[in-house]
Amino acid sequence: MTVTTRPGWSTLPALMYHSVSAVGGPMSDLAVPPALLREQLHALTAAGYRLTGLTEALDRLAAGSTERLLAVTFDDGYRDFLTEGVPILKEAGAGATLYASVGHLGGTASWMGRWASAFGPMLTWDELAEVAAAGVEIGNHSLIHHPLDVLPAAQLRDELTRSHDELEQRLQLTVRSFAYPHGYNSRRVRDLVADTGHENATEVGRRLHTPSEKRFAVPRLQPTPAHSGADLVELVRTGETGLVPRVKQLAQPGWRAVRRVARAFGRNLT
Repeated sequence: MTVTTRPGWSTLPALMYHSVSAVGGPMSDLAVPPALLREQLHALTAAGYRLTGLTEALDRLAAGSTERLLAVTFDDGYRDFLTEGVPILKEAGAGATLYASVGHLGGTASWMGRWASAFGPMLTWDELAEVAAAGVEIGNHSLIHHPLDVLPAAQLRDELTRSHDELEQRLQLTVRSFAYPHGYNSRRVRDLVADTGHENATEVGRRLHTPSEKRFAVPRLQPTPAHSGADLVELVRTGETGLVPRVKQLAQPGWRAVRRVARAFGRNLT
């Protein structure tokens, strides 16, 4: 008897974008101008990648897909995603996941302090519904954009539950994916994210996702204004090289302890 096995997969590149704009100063790496986003996405499709949202990519891999899949994600929910990002995604034939910072919708990125208005306004609820209607997966980026791994248990559960349920009820859709604000997570946070209705979650990580890694801590690579289309194709092929991704991973427990102490004195370190 011949036994047929489904082909496996080795890596899933996932990209983490924020604003589709051009800004200067310390926030510049979080903004990719429209023309460059177009160049990057077209370069990736020309290199043979199928660009999808994160949940779709994970679903396809779980079903045995042998396509060169790449997950495209955008954090926070700036209005420029609707005005600039959605048309470019459509032109490139790309899917994406947008992670909405629920408690900040209709306002600004207040967690960035004096740079809160750097990327312009956040989406309103009506605009977020337009994004969903355009075929973009809507994911949860928590209620308030602050580190979750130092929150008290009751507050953590409340923020995860409220943000997930409000997205589902107001948009009338199923919210399956979550992105940790600032990328910070822990086993306690991951377990609660799963317990509050999400099926996968993503961090920063700066490396390629592999089958051995947790579905609730999918790492992502960050395109910047310094990446040409060719540069980005190379980045998603190799991941971020060097010791930085591993060192950051190992340093997380100690840095979490520092941030927990700082929070007790009224400061959020990110």
